[in-house]
Amino acid sequence: MKFLLPLLPAVAGAFSITHLSQHPSLRMHQSLSTSLYSSSSSTSQRPRRPTPDRIRNTQNFKEAKELSQKFITDFQQLQKVGSGEPKRVAIFGGGLSGLSCAKYLSDAGHIPTLYEARGVLGGKVSAWQDEDGDTVETGLHIFFGAYPNIHNLFDGLKIQDRLQWAPHRMTFAMQELPGQFTTFEFPAGVPAPLNMAAAILGNTEMLTLEEKIKMVPGLLPMLLEGQSFIDEQDELSVLQFMRKYGMPERINEEIFIAMGKALDFIDPDLLSMTVVLTAMNRFINEADGSQTAFLDGNPPERLCQPMKESIEKKGEK
Repeated sequence: MKFLLPLLPAVAGAFSITHLSQHPSLRMHQSLSTSLYSSSSSTSQRPRRPTPDRIRNTQNFKEAKELSQKFITDFQQLQKVGSGEPKRVAIFGGGLSGLSCAKYLSDAGHIPTLYEARGVLGGKVSAWQDEDGDTVETGLHIFFGAYPNIHNLFDGLKIQDRLQWAPHRMTFAMQELPGQFTTFEFPAGVPAPLNMAAAILGNTEMLTLEEKIKMVPGLLPMLLEGQSFIDEQDELSVLQFMRKYGMPERINEEIFIAMGKALDFIDPDLLSMTVVLTAMNRFINEADGSQTAFLDGNPPERLCQPMKESIEKKGEK
């Protein structure tokens, strides 16, 4: 495996193959915010919450694990019977997608070469140190329980202990009360989708009961029909979907604007409802899907470096 860093600034990142997420809605990067971490943050003495057990029991997690393993074993089986030749593969872009692509290719026995325009790996999760030794990141990076591929990747690298899990709640800034926040608390041990229902009904500060009820006609088909209904909404923006199903405008102001910015960096009038529904479907149907975790340090050191070492180790064999 080769890492060629400052070579192709014009095309780096343009053709990398994504493996970490099956849909763009399952990657949240708030790139407009900058977070500062002390250089000693990774050695924090705060007790770590374990990875929620139910994450590995979801169908999405099991399918992701099976597909990743199948990619490796299928080629290895071909090699055993003498009909599989390792491929030399060029990967442009050293972000998480490019690195994960290189990792799984090298795991299978292929020979990837990764091209990155800058002198640092990580892409959207890259970081650098300032003059004071503090790590400056390119944004706030969180990991949802509903990220089956990323958790399989962490398991494969044996670095799950680097994820610091937050309590299972969703916190929103209250638009009508600047500076105040409200939370949706998910009760522990309650299965999906009942835990989401309890969290929504238990919050009386953000939406009225009437507004919550008016969300049901649009969301019920998602629960009953699943991904087929979700895919059919791709021609509708979030605002068009809301108006079609009679949702109050305040739901857009309180929820969908925040979701649109977080999921794809754009406003609800430009965002496909399929993106939002895909995320919501995972959150509703996976008990720990909306629980979030943070790395215990900066991503280049705590995530990208183990990936790089894994790829280089395979290349030595």
